[in-house]
Amino acid sequence: MSTPSKTANPIQIPEMFESEGWHPLSWNKKEISQLPPYPDTEELQKAYNELRSLPPLITSWEVEALKEKLANVSEGKAFLLQGGDCAETFDACKAPKIVNMLKVMLQMSFILVHEMGRPVVRIGRIAGQYAKPRSRDFETVNGEEMLNYRGDLINSIEATREARTPDPQRLLTAYEKAALTLNFLRALSDEGFADLQHPEQWELDFMKNNEYYKEYEAMVNSIHKAINFMETITPNSFSTLHKVDLYTSHEALNLYYDAAQTQRVPRKTGWFNLSGHMVWLGNRTKQLDGAHIEYLSGIRNPIGIKVGPPFDLEETLQVIEKLNPGREAGKIVIITRMGADYVDKHLPTFIRALKQEGHPVVWSCDPMHGNTFSTEKNLKTRSFNNILEEIRTTFAVHRSEGSYLGGVHLELTGDNVTECVGGANGLNETGLDINYETYCDPRLNYEQSLEMAFLVAKEWNKSYGQA
Repeated sequence: MSTPSKTANPIQIPEMFESEGWHPLSWNKKEISQLPPYPDTEELQKAYNELRSLPPLITSWEVEALKEKLANVSEGKAFLLQGGDCAETFDACKAPKIVNMLKVMLQMSFILVHEMGRPVVRIGRIAGQYAKPRSRDFETVNGEEMLNYRGDLINSIEATREARTPDPQRLLTAYEKAALTLNFLRALSDEGFADLQHPEQWELDFMKNNEYYKEYEAMVNSIHKAINFMETITPNSFSTLHKVDLYTSHEALNLYYDAAQTQRVPRKTGWFNLSGHMVWLGNRTKQLDGAHIEYLSGIRNPIGIKVGPPFDLEETLQVIEKLNPGREAGKIVIITRMGADYVDKHLPTFIRALKQEGHPVVWSCDPMHGNTFSTEKNLKTRSFNNILEEIRTTFAVHRSEGSYLGGVHLELTGDNVTECVGGANGLNETGLDINYETYCDPRLNYEQSLEMAFLVAKEWNKSYGQA
């Protein structure tokens, strides 16, 4: 089977774009990676046109509010928690999963707020994270070579050549699923989710094997008392506990999806991607003259940049410069994914270089992607201890370099999956078969996520608690 073309499918440029120096489709004639071509270009054009005509999923005001909060993170005044599924699936757009995801993100943020004494900015890998990069274009199944699965936004997990063919209709399905997810999140976040904030619904038993169990138990009780106190003295007017800000994010991988929802808004300059509050540039799509950077260079949204080995420092600095030439605070989130064994080797030089260039970035740590390995049964997994070690080492390097590690980026779920080994409950490789659900990368489960939040807060306090 031939290698997929690296040039994007031609999409007809709307007449209104022709006078623009940059427009949402100016990337379309550049080389593109991680996106196989759509065989039916006519259907792709139809799907793109329909998606472009649909209402935006979010608003520009929300995008700007998030950017302001991220500017506070870059100044050391807040902390960023970004987390969610490795890759959302269309079938998983169900109420219990959305509730569980919001619950775990909320409870993790309560832990961080309580222990750090800082506001926490919550960004979910949700309502749009339907595509994933892959290390290979093809795989062989039962002797038949076919395109790799790249997430429900592009093709199907079903292992047939037909199912693995990129399908333009999936652009519209992704929009529908994202809209349903966002609608439910907004409804939960506005009023009715307060009950799930109460710590009596939190798990405590799983932490009994952790050396900090007593501290964790005391923290949960303290949060419980604080909420009860505020609700008792102001039962009718106190609404802060009943409103939850959860912003959405996804990797800007399938540029047809993102471009179709990119538009100008009245009384504001520039273009906004209104399919998600924040998008990020993956480690495999950072080609300086490629399609992804061309697209991202023109939008007003906050942009994450994944950085991990192998990477070229000078080229990475050029990418940051191209995406934020005005050095706008809150615009760029650097998400380092070095691997526990390589943080000391790569991160100090990177921090010094960005300081010298004067870029006001948010520093975040993705401790998941550099610590993946396969078991004897060929199941991909990650070790809780390795994840924690990368976080600890990253905090230590930032502390020694006088910079602020302002966030973590975690692949996690509120469900009780068995995909990552370790944690206080001692999940081992033989237990991975119990509830291994992910189609792509392994995620921390509910208990592991809460434990990780508590340990992240302890590391933050070691570095910045006395500041």
